[in-house]
Amino acid sequence: MKCLLDTDVASQILKAKNRHVARHAADYLRQYARFSLSLITRYEILRGYKYSKATAQMAVFRQWCSIHDILDVTDEIVEIAADIYAGLRRSGQPIGDADILIAATALHHGLALATANIAHFSRIPNLTLEDWTKP
Repeated sequence: MKCLLDTDVASQILKAKNRHVARHAADYLRQYARFSLSLITRYEILRGYKYSKATAQMAVFRQWCSIHDILDVTDEIVEIAADIYAGLRRSGQPIGDADILIAATALHHGLALATANIAHFSRIPNLTLEDWTKP
């Protein structure tokens, strides 16, 4: 299934240190040619590089983003995210806004979410998850 990369998986792809993530990423690219990630993921990774003043990694990341699909946060995604937030808050299982917006992006586009953060994202109904950190 086509996937949206969560921030943790996108970061691991860029670092190229986890062999399971690297294998999943290579298999995925053979099938789909491009990754998809939320604008929120782009923000989360970019802010880390800016904070660390990692200019070389930032340049690599910007180039990497230019060849993959960055999905905007639209009004429809914000509506889905607000529903997710309300449901999680009512059930006493809230998660961070960035994760909610990423999940809403995946749901809006009919994508699975490639993540290592199964514990948080499994709280969201109808969200298909793939853990790329495992074989």
